[in-house]
Amino acid sequence: MRKWKIALGTAVALGAISVASVHLLDMGNISLNAGTAGAAPAPAAFVMPVPVASVVKKTIPIYLDYAARTESIRSITLQARVPGYLQEQTAQDGADVRQGDLLYKISPDDFQAALDQAKAQVQRDTATLDYARSNLGRGTELAKSGYLDKDSFDQRTSTLRGAQASLALNQAAVRTAELNLSYAEIHAPFPGRLGRNQASVGTLVSVAGTVLNTLVQLDPIYVTFNPSETDLAQIEEARAAGPIEVEVLLPGETEAHQKGELTFIDNTIDHSTGTITARATIGNAKFTLLPGQYVRVRLHVKQQPDALMVPQVALGSSQLGKYLYVVGKGNTVDQRLVSLGPTSGDMVAILSGVAEGDQVITGNLQKIGPGMPISPLPQKPAT
Repeated sequence: MRKWKIALGTAVALGAISVASVHLLDMGNISLNAGTAGAAPAPAAFVMPVPVASVVKKTIPIYLDYAARTESIRSITLQARVPGYLQEQTAQDGADVRQGDLLYKISPDDFQAALDQAKAQVQRDTATLDYARSNLGRGTELAKSGYLDKDSFDQRTSTLRGAQASLALNQAAVRTAELNLSYAEIHAPFPGRLGRNQASVGTLVSVAGTVLNTLVQLDPIYVTFNPSETDLAQIEEARAAGPIEVEVLLPGETEAHQKGELTFIDNTIDHSTGTITARATIGNAKFTLLPGQYVRVRLHVKQQPDALMVPQVALGSSQLGKYLYVVGKGNTVDQRLVSLGPTSGDMVAILSGVAEGDQVITGNLQKIGPGMPISPLPQKPAT
C-alpha cells in the first residue's frame, strides 16, 4: 500500500513538470516569433561625399624664378668742396629729399668776402681799361699827325692789352669766388634718402675728406640675380621677342606688387658657379625696396597655351610619385599617376595622366582610396 502511494505521487509530479515544460516552450516560441517580426532592415553602406573640380585647359605664363638682391642705382658720400665750419644741417637724418634740396650749409662769410674783393678788383680793372682805351685813341690821332713817336704809341697799346688781361683775370677770380660761395651750400644732386649724419653742427670740415652723410637713390632701384647658363638660351630667346617683364616678390609674398624690366646681362659666365650676372630695373615709388634687401624675382619668358590645370590641393604623393584621385566609372575612385608642369597661382599644369573635363577629387583625400564608392559634391561656380 505504501509503495502504491509513492508511485502515484511520483506520476503526479512528473505530469506537472511536463505541463510546465510545454508551457515554457510555447512562451519562448511566442517571444522568438515576436522578435523576428519587429527587426529593422540592415543599414546601407556609407558613401564618402567628396568635392571635385574639373580639369580645365587654359593659357598660362611661364616664369623663371631666382633669388635676388637689391642695389641702389646711385649711392654717394656727401663731402664738402670748401673748408669751413658747418653752420647748419637743413635736412634731417633719413629724410627723403628731392633733387636740388639744401642739405648742409657751411659758414659763408669768408667766401662772401673773397667774392666782394674779386668784384672790387674787376671794377678797378674796368676803370683802368677805360682809361687805357681812351689814351690809346688819343695816341692814335697824335701818331697820325706826327706829334707822338712810335715807342710812346706802342707803350699805350701795351698798357691797353695789360688792362684787358688784368680785367679778364679778375673776372675769372669773381667766378671762382662765386663757385666757392655756392659750395658753402650742399644740395642733393639727385632724389633719394639721406643716411645718418656724420658731422655735427660746428665741425670744421675740410676738403681732405670730411664725410657729412650718404645719399642713396631709391626710385628706381636695381635687382641683381644670377641665372644659370642653362637658362641663358631661354632668356635670350625671350629678349629677342621683346622686353622681358620682371616681377619682384618680398619674403612671404605670393603675388608681386612691383614690376620692372630686364635691363642688363653680363658678358661673361662665372666658370666656378656656371651662372651669369643679370639685372632688372624696378620702379620703387613707395620706397618698399631698400638696397641690400633679399628678394625673389620672376622673369616672364613666354606663354604656354592649352595647359591642363588642376588645383594644387588635389595632388597626392606616394613612393611611385605624384598622383590624382579622379571620379571613375560608377562614381568610384580612380587613381592616376601624373607628371607636373609649371604652376600658376593655386593651380598646377598636368603634363600627363588626365584629360580635359576629368573630375579630380580635391578634398577628403585621406579618407578614400582606389576603387571606393564616392558621392561627388556639386562644383561651385568659378569666381
